Amino acid sequence: MTTTTTNVTDLYPTRGATEVATPRQDPVVWGSPDTPGPVSQGDLQALDRDGFLAIDQLIGPDEVEVYQRELERLTADPAIREDERSIVEPQSKEIRSVFEVHRISEVFAKLVRDERVVGRARQILGSDVYVHQSRINVKPGFGASGFYWHSDFETWHAEDGLSNMRTISVSIALTENYDTNGGLMIMPGSHKTFLGCAGATPKDNYKKSLQMQDAGIPSDEALTKMASEYGVKLFTGKAGSATWFDCNCMHGSGDNITPFPRSNVFIVFNSVENTAVEPFSAPIRRPDFIGARDFTPVK
Repeated sequence: MTTTTTNVTDLYPTRGATEVATPRQDPVVWGSPDTPGPVSQGDLQALDRDGFLAIDQLIGPDEVEVYQRELERLTADPAIREDERSIVEPQSKEIRSVFEVHRISEVFAKLVRDERVVGRARQILGSDVYVHQSRINVKPGFGASGFYWHSDFETWHAEDGLSNMRTISVSIALTENYDTNGGLMIMPGSHKTFLGCAGATPKDNYKKSLQMQDAGIPSDEALTKMASEYGVKLFTGKAGSATWFDCNCMHGSGDNITPFPRSNVFIVFNSVENTAVEPFSAPIRRPDFIGARDFTPVK
């Protein structure tokens, strides 16, 4: 059954009384074969099939050093730590993420505008794009916590009001991703099914979910079924490597109990033809620094 919000049909019901699986109603690759961009047709087909695209080196070693220094500067700045856009670890009280980093830092703003980055987003989504969300993630060694299994689109649909799956994310590694330091895991092919989660969204849910997600979490039974069907892919790579992944991929990451830190910059591009409406399954919108309401195209 579908519902409506501000006269927009809800194709992906979630946060109801029961967990509901819905077949994907949207394309994965929105651009036509002749849409210009740096992604090959073979890679676009792989993205459509698997939901992700790994790139060995999106940015070079000299550029990585620039972004690493900027990340260190931001996370060491007391004013940034006190900013509401900074999220701290529940146990260590160290910075876990800094949101809206492309507005805080001109260094990361330039990365967003880099054609190697935004050009891929435009090609995949078949339109101009804006930044729905950006952040730096910091996973120091010896106990940084992970992110539990989830679909980003489930949250962006329920709490931010994104109607359609016309959103693509890129995670660019700023430190080496080993198979042991809490790297990104994705279930290949899971993006073709939307899993609507059970349970209502608490007011101001984001204040808790950015540290430890609760609402929007799939059941153990559903995750077991999906993992059995799709398997799990763990992403490793040198600093400067990148993983592009569809908004509806089931993904997560483990704790980092090694001595080796893992940090990345995470950028979410949304089509300007898919701008946010009112939340589909939440009492209020999340703050703009988490789910943007400025739909200005990246130029």
